[in-house]
Amino acid sequence: MADDLAENYKKAYGNQVGYGARPALVLIDFAHAYFDPECDLYAGVDAALASALKVREAARQAGVPVILTEVTYQKGLGGKDGGRFFEKALPLKAFVQGEKTAEFAQGLVPHPDELIVSKQYPSAFFGTSLAATLTAAGHDSVILTGLTTSGCVRASCVDSMSHGFRTIVVADACGDRHAAPHEANLFDMNAKYADVVSEADILAYLSSLADAKAGN
Repeated sequence: MADDLAENYKKAYGNQVGYGARPALVLIDFAHAYFDPECDLYAGVDAALASALKVREAARQAGVPVILTEVTYQKGLGGKDGGRFFEKALPLKAFVQGEKTAEFAQGLVPHPDELIVSKQYPSAFFGTSLAATLTAAGHDSVILTGLTTSGCVRASCVDSMSHGFRTIVVADACGDRHAAPHEANLFDMNAKYADVVSEADILAYLSSLADAKAGN
């Protein structure tokens, strides 16, 4: 059945846009909430974080800027700054300022030269300055990692493409609370919005950028 699906989609989709010349790496919402078994958002995504940290290190060695996103809601507002998203998705209370679950996951400590983008909605681009920041710096492509694949990663992927960036999603560095939505959304993003690649593929690409940088 899976083969039939792949063949069906090849009739209309399957094109690859390739890597850009000036990428930026985005780590989406690697928050403590997804790693805390007591939190409703717990997803058991340790492997995704481990992969994202490898990609981040390779990006830094290649001189590729790293951007971290966080979901944050002002304490005392009752989620008003999250609008209908906060109203619909009840576990978002984990991201109210001051909650332990709102902090970056253990092992992910922002470097001083890494941009932190705070957001209230799924996409890293919606209601933020991310697109303008990337455009002003001359970036033509975005590498996405993060949580969750079916939520904020997918929303960011669609918006990244819509803003005109070549978009690459690193499958191993994304995670979800269940394999089914994870795989389904990777499949769909690869078909329509982005190139979905493996950790090995992106590390090889970043290594080539590092080698080119060293040769200059």
